[in-house]
Amino acid sequence: MQKLNTTAVYILSIVGFLCCCAWGLGFVAALIAFIIANKELKKYNENPEAYSNGKAMKTAKTVALVSLIVSGLVTAYTAYTYFAYTERERLEQGIDFYRSIGAPDEMIDAMEDQLDNIEDEE
Repeated sequence: MQKLNTTAVYILSIVGFLCCCAWGLGFVAALIAFIIANKELKKYNENPEAYSNGKAMKTAKTVALVSLIVSGLVTAYTAYTYFAYTERERLEQGIDFYRSIGAPDEMIDAMEDQLDNIEDEE
C-alpha cells in the first residue's frame, strides 16, 4: 500500500500558524497545504484500497483548514489596520500597547522619536 504525503501538509500548516502574523506569509503556506491535502484526498477517494493513511490525510486537511482560517483572519485584520489608520495612529497605538505591557523605556522612547519625525497627514 502507498502512503499519502501528510508530512508536507502538516509542515506547511505549522508554518502557516507560526507565520500568521507575517503579512500574509502564513496564509500562503496554509493555502498550499490545503491545496495539497485536497489533491491527495482526491487520489485517496478514487482508490481507497491503494492507500493506507486516508484518515491521517483527512486530519491533515482539517489542520490545514484551521491554519488557513487563522492566517486569513490575521492577514485581513493587518490589511484593515494598514488602510484604516494613518502611520501616526498605528504608531500611537503601538506605543500605548508597549507601555501597557511594560516594555523597556528605550524602546518606547525610540518609537516616540519616530512619531515626532512623521509629517502630519491631511
